[in-house]
Amino acid sequence: MRPQLKPVETFRDDFTYSNSPEAIARFPFPFPEDEYMYSVNLEPATSGEPGSVFEHVFDVDEHYLSEVEERRIVLEQDPGRCRVLPHMITAEWDTLEMIMTHFARDYPHLFALEQDGDEWTWENKALGIRDTFTFGDADTLPYGPFEYITRQAQGDFNILDQRDGDLFMDGGMITCPADWSLTFDLGMSFKQWHGPVPLAHQIGVFDRALKYLLNIQVDRPARRLNWTMTMHPRMDTSPEMYHRWGSDRAKLTAENAGELAHLRVELQLLARLPRSNGMLFGIRTYLISLQDLATNPAWARRMHNVLKTLPPEIADYKGMSRTREPMIAWLESTGLTG
Repeated sequence: MRPQLKPVETFRDDFTYSNSPEAIARFPFPFPEDEYMYSVNLEPATSGEPGSVFEHVFDVDEHYLSEVEERRIVLEQDPGRCRVLPHMITAEWDTLEMIMTHFARDYPHLFALEQDGDEWTWENKALGIRDTFTFGDADTLPYGPFEYITRQAQGDFNILDQRDGDLFMDGGMITCPADWSLTFDLGMSFKQWHGPVPLAHQIGVFDRALKYLLNIQVDRPARRLNWTMTMHPRMDTSPEMYHRWGSDRAKLTAENAGELAHLRVELQLLARLPRSNGMLFGIRTYLISLQDLATNPAWARRMHNVLKTLPPEIADYKGMSRTREPMIAWLESTGLTG
């Protein structure tokens, strides 16, 4: 697929972000059943149907320019959203190489990479960037290698160090998190950063997931979907910005939920990094309003059933204790829920 990039839209203030019919059709609706419970829903990240979000390892879509601009704004206000511990420099270069090679191969109309030994030339036609640098020499780039390439990619990224039979979040570019903070989680182990998640620990989800992840091999990435709800199409719902978005939940009613409430889906990628033996943890975020979601009646019915049967502990963890009933009421008002 050759994505047609839309002009820059906003994820704040006037919220001009919207999905085209094509973007709605390829939205990664995350519910295979009418009830939701945590599970180890990992699968091999093999190439999916052409045009789908699963076609390529890194999905570039119509919102590319908007998401890159949103990242620039967040980093300008808070440069600490990109942090990498010093021992992860090899993983930084691994990440740069992985993203550049996949982008250039899968989207040649947008990106190009020329390699002459360690002398590389990277061209990002969408952003008007053309840089020649020496692979392995960070002084030849305007930013560190991880920050340089993730400033040009959609979605958040963590780089995980594997040691002592565990994974540690030792670096990240996090400008569109769903209510978590890199500043707080940096350096934590896999189970530590998942500590607040209810129910999943008791049923062994994280034990099984960690065992799977520790055995991921180079060129054999895995993926999974995660979800929550967000008011407005707001990418940055970090704790640092809670004063900007926290009150949005109180504004939701059964009348405005179709426009205000957005299903937020994360397409998470886990890929082994070849030189460092670290792990790239990508979190690609997709947003869709309830009114756009309801253009697919099957999605509307399933969304309604998932919300109605969601365990209270999960609803509370996802910040939906106050917003769930207005969203259910709006979906029922469409006449699509049966």
